[in-house]
Amino acid sequence: MLTERTGLPLSVGISAANTHDSQGLEPLVRGIPPIRSRRGPRRRRPSKLHGDKGYDYPRLRRWLRSRGIVVRIARRGIESSQRLGRHRWVVERTVSWLAGCRRLHRRYERKAEHFLAFVGIAATMICYRRLTK
Repeated sequence: MLTERTGLPLSVGISAANTHDSQGLEPLVRGIPPIRSRRGPRRRRPSKLHGDKGYDYPRLRRWLRSRGIVVRIARRGIESSQRLGRHRWVVERTVSWLAGCRRLHRRYERKAEHFLAFVGIAATMICYRRLTK
């Protein structure tokens, strides 16, 4: 799941349990819909991407830079993950909001398409609740 700064989900996806998170980054970034603004062209990408050490791969860094996204990923063996805590808690909070949906807490659906549909509905409900406050 990709979220914006305040925790609203921008793009959601599902994968197998034994798939590494870094393999799902490109489809999630590509899945961000265009954002309409009052002036200028539609934004199709985030300006920055924060990530933990699991996303520290040269291939991903090159791909994000080629799309014009500033990379804020902790480097393995060099940087501490402590500084990412102030950004990471936003994503963790949004994941806990998704876990609060009873249907998503335990996967009842056998088909991945149905589960993805319920994740999309839950993300829509999160956005609705957050924007109506």
